[in-house]
Order: sequence, then structure tokens, then C-alpha cells
Amino acid sequence: MKNAIRTTSIISYLLIILAGQMIGLPFICWLFFTLFDFGNIDQLFAILGIIGIILNLTKWKNETSITIISFVLMLSPIASRLVQVPLEKFNYLAFQIPLTIFIITYLTFIIINIRQKLLVTRYCQKRG
Repeated sequence: MKNAIRTTSIISYLLIILAGQMIGLPFICWLFFTLFDFGNIDQLFAILGIIGIILNLTKWKNETSITIISFVLMLSPIASRLVQVPLEKFNYLAFQIPLTIFIITYLTFIIINIRQKLLVTRYCQKRG
């Protein structure tokens, strides 16, 4: 169940749509295009977002500290866009629904990780 929650979270993150002049652009495309847009502050946030995604693929992906760091890194490019662009530009469901699903499911994943670590710690203390 924990892996399904993480997978749902990451897929919803990748499916966030940023509205453009003519068409919407999936957030993952924006991350990769911005990654190679040199001399732009958005490049830094794109790097942070991609590092956050990569952290979910490492062997430490279930460590509580790594999941929290990954969450913050993945939110940083979205937060930068929200600060740079007027909020009225994000008033559409193709942005709001995947973002909400991402935040809720990733926070649920973090809480499940914390609860699981606490249960293991309590079990080890009772046995020891």
C-alpha cells in the first residue's frame, strides 16, 4: 500500500499541467526544458525538483528524512512558479487537482513512514 501511495503521488506530480499561451504543458516537460535554460533562476528550481524525483528512486527512499527532503525539493519549483506568476493563472483544475493529490498522498506517505518507524522502535524496546 505504501508503494501505491508513493507511486500515485509521483504520477500526479508529473501530470500537473502548466497552462501556456496556446496549450498546457505537463510539469515534467517544464522541469526538463527549464533544466537546460541556462541563466535563469528557474533552472535552479528545476534541478531541485528533479533531485526530489530521483531521491524517490534511491535505496533510501523509505527513510523519513529523505522523504521529507524529497517532498520539499519537489514542491520548490511549484512554489517558485506560484510566486513568480499571478495566482489567477493557476485557477484551473488541470493544475489544482494533480497538485492536491500530490500533496495529500505524499504527506500520507510521510505519515505512514513515521508511524512504521515508531512501531518498529516500540517493538524493539519491548523485546529488549
